Formats: sequence, structure tokens, C-alpha cells
Amino acid sequence: MADIDSVAACWEQLTGLFGSEPDDDGRLPVIPVTYMNSSAALKGFCGLNGGIVCTSSNAAAVLDWAFERGRRVLSFPDQHLGRNTAKAMGIPLEAMPLWNPRLPLGGNTVEQLQDSRVLLWNGFCSVHKRFTVAQIEKARADYPGVRVIVHPECPMPVVDAADEAGSTDYILKAVDAAPDGSTFAVGTEINRVNRLAAQYPQHTIFC
Repeated sequence: MADIDSVAACWEQLTGLFGSEPDDDGRLPVIPVTYMNSSAALKGFCGLNGGIVCTSSNAAAVLDWAFERGRRVLSFPDQHLGRNTAKAMGIPLEAMPLWNPRLPLGGNTVEQLQDSRVLLWNGFCSVHKRFTVAQIEKARADYPGVRVIVHPECPMPVVDAADEAGSTDYILKAVDAAPDGSTFAVGTEINRVNRLAAQYPQHTIFC
């Protein structure tokens, strides 16, 4: 949900507002961070502009890296991964404005952008956006003691309602380490969940 032309237009507005030179501490005004599941053009854009590519496994470490080098981060294309990761790191929601590429300054005021720590692109994963708090509540009602793990691309209320949030690798390791007879409700792609259920028949695992 981010294309190179839209991101370049966003970058032009941000550099017009903040400039592109390091401050007295040597930190850049904005560091671009894109998710691994994005185009080669977006990854190249990050490389050309002092940025980096992240996965869901290392997103927090990448944000730490970016904040050492910049005042704020432009995170694209998935708003939920950026928001959930930054929130877990203690960044307040008001410092994470959403950037709508169809609006001037992304639909924000100059003050909101100046006060920002993470600029969240208005994009999302269509699969993970479908998970809801109501589904978690039903899983808890149907399976008392269920362990709910969701991917950080899920919306923030879903991540907050779950027991844990983590990457595909995190989910796999959690299931693998659990005692026999454990029950998991997993918020990620159904094919991945079905493979886990087949691989670990000693557990109850469902999407």
C-alpha cells in the first residue's frame, strides 16, 4: 500500500519542512524504514536516504537503530507494525501521526509533524486487519486458558487484547516450547496456522 512515487512525494514534503542535513548531534531529521514485504524500489529508496529495511522479528531493534541516527522515523507501508512496535517501546500514540499520501502534509499540521517520533504510513495488511477483539473474546470463552498470540501487523486493539504479539518465528518458537496439550489461538495467515496445527498435533491450534 506504498508506492515509490507516493513515498517520494512524502519525502519531498518532509525534507521541505525539516531539511535534509544532520543537526548538531549528527542526527538526520527523518530516517525511512520499510518492511521486508515491500517493493525493491522502496528498499532502494531507504538505502539512498540513510534508512533501513526491517522484518517483524527485528522491528524494535531497527527502530532503536533509526533513533540513534535520526530525530524521527518514517515507517511504511504497514501502520500497525509501526504503531505496535513503537508503542511497546514506550513511544506515545500522539507522537505517531498517520500519513495519508492523498493529503498535503499527510493530513497533519506542521506542529504534529514537528512533535512526531514515528510517522505511520496509511497502509495495512489486508489479512491481519481482519482479526478482531471479538474473535479473541470468543476464543477465551470457548477455550478457557487459551494462549492468544497475534502478529504485530494486527490492529493495536487486537494486539492489546492478546496475550502476546510476535513474528511468525516468535509464534513458531512459542508453540514448539509449550507443554503438550496446550491451546493456542493464533492471529496470522490461516495457511501458517493450519501448518502449525498439522506439525504439532499434541496441541490445539486454531486461527
